[in-house]
Amino acid sequence: MMWLIVGLGNPGEEYAATRHNVGFMVLDSLQKHFKGPADFEKRFHGFCSKTSLVNQDAILLKPQTFMNRSGASVQAAASFYKIPPEQIIVIHDDLDLPFGQLRVKVGGGAGGHNGLKDIIRCLGGNFIRIRMGIGKPAIKGNEADYVLSRYRKEESAVLDEQIQSAINAGEAILNKGAVTSQMEFNRSK
Repeated sequence: MMWLIVGLGNPGEEYAATRHNVGFMVLDSLQKHFKGPADFEKRFHGFCSKTSLVNQDAILLKPQTFMNRSGASVQAAASFYKIPPEQIIVIHDDLDLPFGQLRVKVGGGAGGHNGLKDIIRCLGGNFIRIRMGIGKPAIKGNEADYVLSRYRKEESAVLDEQIQSAINAGEAILNKGAVTSQMEFNRSK
């Protein structure tokens, strides 16, 4: 069985350490954690790496189409490898969760997230999500600036822990399934 694990973000150095790019950060850490190939290669309108995670074949994908066009990249990889939506995990930032929290979700809507909106447009909504809480801006209406802001230095320890939790959630999904992983990772802290 082949899995497609997608980390959402925007291409380019100016976005590298922003809240909107936490999906890319998780994939970079995931690749290092499982000692995958040294580099992602350019494929499917993104950067792609084939690896093995907990004895499962997986494609790691970082779309390079900008957030609001992520669906084209995900659809291209899923079509090429014949991966159904039920075997696609999308890791993304979520304004509705407090910073540091994480939730596993199967299916559903976009919740205002333009990357998810485009993936749903291309594939439907029946894929698995790992929602990475980034919190909300101090001033309502500044959401666009907030998601494109960089993490502050004092947030790095919590961010590192959250990224490790996302890796653990991904492993759990591959080992135990999404529903069991939801119960395990969605408990209130």
